[in-house]
Amino acid sequence: MDNRISDHSTPLLTNKDEKPPVTFVRKLWEENKMVWHIAGPSILISIFQYSLNFVTQTLVGHIGTLELAAVGLQNLVISGISFGVMLGMATALETLCGQAYGAGKMRMLGIYLQKSWLILLGTAIPLTLISIFATLLLSLIGQNRDIAELAGTYSIWMIPQLFMYALNFPMQRFLQAQSKVWAMTWISFGVLAFHIPLSWFCIMKWGLAGAAGSLNLAWVLLVILQYAYIASGCCKDSWSGFSWLAFSDLLGFLRLSLESAVMLCLEYWYLMNLIVLAGLLKNAEIEVDAASICMNIEGWIFMIPLGFIAAVSVRVSNELGAGNAAAAKFSVWVTVSIALVTQIAFALLIFITRNNFPKLFTNNKAVMKHVSELAEFLCVTIFLSSIQPILSGMAVGAGWQGAVAYVNIAAYYLIGLPAGIYMGLILDWGLEGLWSGVIIGVGLQTIILLIMAWRTDWDKEIQSLKKRITDAVGSDEEDT
Repeated sequence: MDNRISDHSTPLLTNKDEKPPVTFVRKLWEENKMVWHIAGPSILISIFQYSLNFVTQTLVGHIGTLELAAVGLQNLVISGISFGVMLGMATALETLCGQAYGAGKMRMLGIYLQKSWLILLGTAIPLTLISIFATLLLSLIGQNRDIAELAGTYSIWMIPQLFMYALNFPMQRFLQAQSKVWAMTWISFGVLAFHIPLSWFCIMKWGLAGAAGSLNLAWVLLVILQYAYIASGCCKDSWSGFSWLAFSDLLGFLRLSLESAVMLCLEYWYLMNLIVLAGLLKNAEIEVDAASICMNIEGWIFMIPLGFIAAVSVRVSNELGAGNAAAAKFSVWVTVSIALVTQIAFALLIFITRNNFPKLFTNNKAVMKHVSELAEFLCVTIFLSSIQPILSGMAVGAGWQGAVAYVNIAAYYLIGLPAGIYMGLILDWGLEGLWSGVIIGVGLQTIILLIMAWRTDWDKEIQSLKKRITDAVGSDEEDT
């Protein structure tokens, strides 16, 4: 299927043998289909891969509360840091592969994939220090010593997962840029189906060591199966094997990767601060439990915007690469509209069931009551997730990671977080005050990104992109 929208300035035709003009409704329908063609499978991929850790953590709960706390802490803090960095750096591939695909420079996709592998594997080496010294790190932030020691041991066992992140995320972006997402969907589903019984067997037989072994194996299988798909000939236009060209201009690629990592990590870690700061409030146990339940719900619902992020970054980068400025802009607003409808539906469902859904997570009446009181804040956050992530995906597709990183620093950490700390801790508004600061930061960032999208000269973006692709291809252009 053609992933690009042609020029929409076609004049009215009078010849009965010629095609009728493309109407706005037809354009809207075609763009909607292309967005869902990418977003639908991407949502499933996010859910399946997110479920790998979720299944392991749930099964570990049958061993004991200490093991459950250790795995949860490792997954949230230690693995969360590495996951954010790896995923963020791989996001550079969404920009470059998507634009190269749109421009028809297919061979460059494979070169970009190899560059990303080199940079992420190199980054993974120093990141292992976080896992090695996890016990010390967790103790410094005030965690229980027994939990910190067990989480530190589990973190060392999970080091192979870090290197699988470095291989897996670039392959996902490489395939995503070509809209080859259904293959990843089936691979992710197959690995999850294999992981559930294997994880249960390993955990029941070997405990925490079995949990680490089965989860590492799941990520190794993801990498092997995705590479097998790429090398099988299904990507023959974009993958022609390993090349020395992957070592050229690594510094330029590294800069975009770091910008992408900073942009995404600032967003990924922002909501994590809510749970950390909740531990400083009065009645900390109830506050942390309530915040954790709300963030759990937000985490699952956020799988939907993740699919739209993938779709809009692919659509924008493809259209800019093909020189279709109007189509890129049109795709942004169509995707935002789709996301608005879906997220508003989820927000309404949460609000209507605010006195009932907490029962799914806890039997503590004080926690249930507090979660119900926080439902309005959760609904606002879900609503903002219909706009803000899509605009971030647009920024990735256009290659604006550096600019958005500065926006995130200002909106989140210079305004939102201090405002939340002031309202929650100094004014003693509790978790509601902390969360108000989070909403202020996300809302401000959303407004700034909307202004950037509205004021962007997309034709100028195309000219900059053509120069970047020409410079990147260099002498390789003659070979292709």
